[in-house]
Amino acid sequence: MVKIAYIFPGQGSQYAGMGKDLANNFAVAREVFEEADNVLGFSLSNLCFEGPAEQLQLTENTQPAILATSIACLRAMETAGFPKPDFIAGHSLGEYSALVAGGALKLGGALRVVRLRGQYMQEAVPVGVGAMAAVMGAELADIERVCAEASEGEVCAPANINSTNQVVIAGNATAIDRAIELLKQAGAKRVIKLNVSAPFHCALMMPAQERLTVDLKGVEFSDLEMPLVTMRLRP
Repeated sequence: MVKIAYIFPGQGSQYAGMGKDLANNFAVAREVFEEADNVLGFSLSNLCFEGPAEQLQLTENTQPAILATSIACLRAMETAGFPKPDFIAGHSLGEYSALVAGGALKLGGALRVVRLRGQYMQEAVPVGVGAMAAVMGAELADIERVCAEASEGEVCAPANINSTNQVVIAGNATAIDRAIELLKQAGAKRVIKLNVSAPFHCALMMPAQERLTVDLKGVEFSDLEMPLVTMRLRP
């Protein structure tokens, strides 16, 4: 029998206009955005539907925006009769969406904690100081070697090992820029700087991790209603 998994996206998937069609066509999706607006105390829905893109890209906005849009999509799918998944998973931020989908977290609580998560991440590294880039068509050992060469006393390291053909690197923006050029010279098929406002899953995020640990101790978790497949990420 074929098994079904729902996989929720992380940061970098945001765009101005996301969720607007869902809210216009599904009452349950519209209710998700209304709850998000009420919980967060500002119009997250308007930011999702209209932008501006530069505000939506700020991680303190991006994280609740992607979470709300993901759950709005899930609720619309449920209303439309899509089958219940056998497994759930999420990439980075998407794990919070998966926890809501699996009944372990309530939407309101998840929105609050990812808003704080985004604030802590942005405060750990100011906008423009950090960066991330996706590397395609290069061996992990070569990427690690280039990152070490490009660091020059700054942070530059593999962050997400997504597949044998794609690795995301993160760190100080200047070091990432150096790594991009070195990786191209080393024969990487493609290197793309990502549309994010902070260098996630690298050592620069440790201050945010420490702050979020305190908040997570106050979050109420319930038993999952279905298996959650976790993805192993660097800090």
